[in-house]
Amino acid sequence: MDIAAAMERATGASREAMGISSPNPPVGAVILAADGTVAGVGATQPPGGPHAEVMALRAAGRAARGGTAIVTLEPCNHTGRTGPCAQALIDAGIAEVQYAVSDPNPLAAGGAETLRAAGVRVTGGVSAGAVEDGPLRPWLTRQRLGRPHVTAKIASGIDGRIAAPDGTSQWITGPQARDHAHTQRARIDAIVIGTGTALADNPTLTARTADGALHPHQPARVVLGHRDLPADARLRDPAGGPLVRIDSHDPADVLAALPDALWVLVEGGPHILGAFFAAGLVDEVHAYVAPLVLGAGRSSVEIPGVTTLEDGQRFSTRSVTRLGEDVLVTLSRPSTTPRDS
Repeated sequence: MDIAAAMERATGASREAMGISSPNPPVGAVILAADGTVAGVGATQPPGGPHAEVMALRAAGRAARGGTAIVTLEPCNHTGRTGPCAQALIDAGIAEVQYAVSDPNPLAAGGAETLRAAGVRVTGGVSAGAVEDGPLRPWLTRQRLGRPHVTAKIASGIDGRIAAPDGTSQWITGPQARDHAHTQRARIDAIVIGTGTALADNPTLTARTADGALHPHQPARVVLGHRDLPADARLRDPAGGPLVRIDSHDPADVLAALPDALWVLVEGGPHILGAFFAAGLVDEVHAYVAPLVLGAGRSSVEIPGVTTLEDGQRFSTRSVTRLGEDVLVTLSRPSTTPRDS
């Protein structure tokens, strides 16, 4: 397998760690034997568990000696809950390491130098752009800004309406768009709504598969606002992630209450989304757009104080994906794109 293909496979493995590895970065690793065949694949385990390199080395066994390690993030160089991955690669007899992104954390950085000092060939920056824009993106935001990566999720018709005048909103988007949204939920740390949405919709905010089963990882369910939830609210169902109540309307209080979170998804309602936008805390937008025109009803976002076009917030389009009859538009705030930092 060539290096590019191996890095793509390592990136795929890192997606499996999203949500479960927090606050550690979701890293993927592939060990290529000396003959170029895949000997092991690994991903970061929950905190306290092995890192991706160690998992891949375990899978590779003796085939790791003289081989090449492909890693999405520079191997760590410090001892925390686990030992340094750079030393584990040296001890396993790895001859070469190729990694995508240099570790910006000063406590963990320096793995490349340690490997080179031990005679290991090291190359950094391999497919860095794709990895930065992929699974490592939320962790890099936290490293840079000291807070979670915040994504605003909107599901609307093409006129931006999220509900009809009578309040009906299920379902604006089709099954493929909903399945995609649930897959994203299974990779995040927390999902945020306001008490108005919680009381009106009585959601579960769980991450479910297409057949209704729960994904192994469930995000924390955060409800922002002063009103209490009824005893029988579905958000209290212990089958989902932990329920976090925040008696405030300040988005900063949400992020402060999630010190280990890497990726937070804000689903609404319009005023909660507007508060995050107004505070400048939205790094990314996932806009699921259905081929539907309502012409009236609730708007997707309500930002206070916007009176002219110049008051609006512009984002850069990262991708457009068709999901059945719907379209997912993914946008990023230009100033928070990792490669621009």
